[in-house]
Amino acid sequence: MKDLHEIAGRSRQSFYQISVSDINSRNAALLRLAELLVQEKSLIFEENQKDYALAETEQLSLPLLHRLTFGEEKLQQVVLGLKALASIEDPLNHTLVSTEITEGLNLYKVTSPIGVIGVIFESRPDALIQIASLCIKSGNSVLLKGGREALGTNHALAALVRQALSDSGLPADSAQLLETREDVTEMLKEDALIDLIIPRGSNSFVRYIMDHSRIPVLGHSDGICHVFIDEYANPDMALKVAVDSKVQNVSVCNAMETLLVHEHMAPLFLPRFFTELSDRNVEVRGDAAACRIIPCKPASDIDWSTEYLDYILSVKVVSSLQEAIDHINRYGSHHTDCIVTDNQQNASVFLKMVDSAGVYWNVSTRFADGFVYGLGAEVGIATGKLHARGPMGLEGLTTYKYMLLGSGQTMDDMKKGIRSYTHIRLDEDCPV
Repeated sequence: MKDLHEIAGRSRQSFYQISVSDINSRNAALLRLAELLVQEKSLIFEENQKDYALAETEQLSLPLLHRLTFGEEKLQQVVLGLKALASIEDPLNHTLVSTEITEGLNLYKVTSPIGVIGVIFESRPDALIQIASLCIKSGNSVLLKGGREALGTNHALAALVRQALSDSGLPADSAQLLETREDVTEMLKEDALIDLIIPRGSNSFVRYIMDHSRIPVLGHSDGICHVFIDEYANPDMALKVAVDSKVQNVSVCNAMETLLVHEHMAPLFLPRFFTELSDRNVEVRGDAAACRIIPCKPASDIDWSTEYLDYILSVKVVSSLQEAIDHINRYGSHHTDCIVTDNQQNASVFLKMVDSAGVYWNVSTRFADGFVYGLGAEVGIATGKLHARGPMGLEGLTTYKYMLLGSGQTMDDMKKGIRSYTHIRLDEDCPV
């Protein structure tokens, strides 16, 4: 086990340096990392193949093996992501609000980095690059803890992140890799040095982290996503959206896990949908009404609150829009939920009443992604409401500070009436 207090201390010192670095240096680190990934891809692929072979012997499921894979396609995706992120404007030092407090005394609300962030993420090695790159761009230090099944790949990738930082004149310790569960246990104790923990995993895992640390936790819990086929849905569009939401990639948090179908649409829609899913080897579990229409397996109560991340889907027939909304708000994880309908009034009710980070109309849930949203990438998807919600990109990794610029004003001046409060909204950036 590593000395986590020492590691966290180095992260804190590195933060003080990277937080005040210029945007050119941070962008240079991102572009240098893109170069290094291409240059060293043979080593990365070799380590990944070792991780994959070991995972196979441990009989990981096919969806998890798919998440673990880091080949040419994922390499190109992360390289493109790094270049896109480098092209985005600096998220730091933006003046959000400027106010004259009294004559000659101006207050500026200015964006700033959070500090030292600990991120615990799943087996996807590409997540390491996404997380590290977002932290670099936003001027934060990061402690990275990936799944043990990707340890070799993560070692190779983390070494390249650190080299890219060093080559660009930034502290390499702005990004450090943790390896074991014991490291995580010790990290959770470092509330004086670590500012935020972002766990990516199950609801129970996120709850465990919250219960065992005084560090603020920004939880990304289960991705129990729904698609509701309204009675006014276009059947062809509904089929296209629902199939893509489920099978385009079953092992990700924005894949559909439960399909809700209005009872008037179910006899027309479900047989076609069941055929499409059967052709893709998806196991369908339905309520009693669904089972009367298609030859699916009976669903149990636990199915409605299960994130499968697999070729399994639960289906429920509902009698109304309100029943669909009530089901989602009860069993969902407040991640991403969609209605397919040609009725704008029903769509409006759904979008306003479903209490989720992402509410969609006539579009696949798979679009719930930071890169898709134009955020560059994402460190995770926040299903809570404070301080970020939905895909967390650069904005989610920043906070703000108040900068008050004066010329000798005192509270005694205000008390004696020498000065008075003006509170005039200004349209100007902080000059420092």
